[in-house]
Amino acid sequence: MTRTYSILIVCLGNICRSPTAEGVLRARLAEAGLLPAVHLDSAATGDSHIGSAPDPRAIDCALRHGVDISGLRARRLVYDDFENFDLLLCADRTILHETRIRKPRTAHVDVALMLDWAGIGNKDIPDPYYGGARDFDRAFKLIDAAAAGIVARLHEGRH
Repeated sequence: MTRTYSILIVCLGNICRSPTAEGVLRARLAEAGLLPAVHLDSAATGDSHIGSAPDPRAIDCALRHGVDISGLRARRLVYDDFENFDLLLCADRTILHETRIRKPRTAHVDVALMLDWAGIGNKDIPDPYYGGARDFDRAFKLIDAAAAGIVARLHEGRH
């Protein structure tokens, strides 16, 4: 990669899946030496957690896997995101649909389902918010697999 490529990861509240994905992807990109060429952020389609830290269960789960997301803060998806990012990766089909509805017709940003774009399949990352530690671990495993696929795809220049 020669130029900066920008990725925004989107979920409902920006306190569970998308900050976890931002943190994991940042770590995997750094390991691969690609982080300087990729700008990452995460956002929510909803507005109920704006300014909040990630869910404590997401922070704990990520820390158990060596990723610190505690410094991230939730924000909402805004109009400028469609102009400032190359790719918006959505945690599930509902978020994908909502994000595509919001996308301005003039925007050239790609909007895709995260696991699908990573080559894992056309599947959702289940929202662990109403679950327990097992649900957060399950989401983390899917996110980590997606991060590996994303890094491989970016490394090969397929973006």
